[in-house]
Amino acid sequence: MNVHDSEKLLGVLATLGYQPTEDEGEAHLIMLNTCAVREKAEHKVYSELGRIRKQKGKGTLIGVCGCVAQKEGRRLLERVPFVDFVLGPRSIYSLPQVLKELKKGRRVAKTELNGSCITSLVTPVLRRNPYRAYVTVMEGCDNFCTYCIVPYTRGREVSRPSREIVEEVKRLADKGYREVTLLGQNVNSYGKGLDERIDFPGLLEKVHGVEGLSWIRFITSHPKDFSFRLVKTIASLPKVCEYIHLPAQAGSNRILERMGRKYTREEYLEKVAMIREYIPSAAITSDFIVGFPGERDDDFQLTLDLLEEVRYQGVFAFRYSVRPSTKAALWEDNVPLSVKRERLSHLLKLQEDITHEVSASYKGKTLEVLFHQWKDGKLEGRSRDNKIVTALGPKKHLGTITQVKIEHTKMYELIGTIIEGGDAP
Repeated sequence: MNVHDSEKLLGVLATLGYQPTEDEGEAHLIMLNTCAVREKAEHKVYSELGRIRKQKGKGTLIGVCGCVAQKEGRRLLERVPFVDFVLGPRSIYSLPQVLKELKKGRRVAKTELNGSCITSLVTPVLRRNPYRAYVTVMEGCDNFCTYCIVPYTRGREVSRPSREIVEEVKRLADKGYREVTLLGQNVNSYGKGLDERIDFPGLLEKVHGVEGLSWIRFITSHPKDFSFRLVKTIASLPKVCEYIHLPAQAGSNRILERMGRKYTREEYLEKVAMIREYIPSAAITSDFIVGFPGERDDDFQLTLDLLEEVRYQGVFAFRYSVRPSTKAALWEDNVPLSVKRERLSHLLKLQEDITHEVSASYKGKTLEVLFHQWKDGKLEGRSRDNKIVTALGPKKHLGTITQVKIEHTKMYELIGTIIEGGDAP
């Protein structure tokens, strides 16, 4: 989602005559698009600001965008005097007005959360990849998990009308894009607050009808809202890829309750079983937090057991860090840092072993792959179930969905041979 927000910012700047540069020394404007979901990510923002401070002497404008901007607001201008403006994620399309204010010598903090400017069909999005595109379908979150800062930095849930989404996808397909990824903090909540009666499975059906489009992906699903209707819809629509990101966060019911996740381990496993039954080829990935306040050794063991039982294709795992404004910030952070580090290391090692085994099972298989990068005779793409696949071959395969036989496997990469004449229409 941050990548796509950056594409929107670049699109807005393009309408104002700005062009991106790889040379920082040439820049008239530098913006950091930031994440506040973890403490470490926030610390990196201030480190990076210190690094680019020297550009200020050249008259370069410096702005901070995204979730750290939203969280800090005007305080960030006070803390870092050389920053000219802060811009929250729901204020992207206010950037032209912000730059006008800067010309008047005013430093600006634009962080309203009551807007609904999820995206715009009028302002272009400056995408770097010509074959795969992100499309925002909803913004914000109403779940208020006890550890999560997203509702405070991204705001409450706002869905985008389906006609706008379908129109954007049609335009992308007409330009030759083969794949779209539908984005939302919780796509399963799509449709709430709209004048039309529609849910996320209904949106998938509408997008599936766009001619010229080959593949559809989506992220992210909240397990409590992941429905049987959605599973049946994915299974019935050939363009929807067999890849599901289903963040569990923990394997212990006690910790899940403290996290405010509103589902149990047993309910989560029922959803996984449903996916395995109706979409047997689906790859499932997940998110986990270790060292949450009150997490005991037996709670952590239940998380490890969940990894063993589900056998994820991959996971994103992090040590718990206190996030301001969240309910958990009021609790004692009572798991020592050394224990958090040990648990994270243990979890990642277990998942590495599982990922190696899962990847090894692909050897000898033939996969459909959308190639989107080429360098020095080597193509890189993704399979329907989101595995990275590389193969030697000519540039003509870029943007095509090609049959590839897997010859070698690594943990996060499959290496194969292109089956000539195996391009999908």
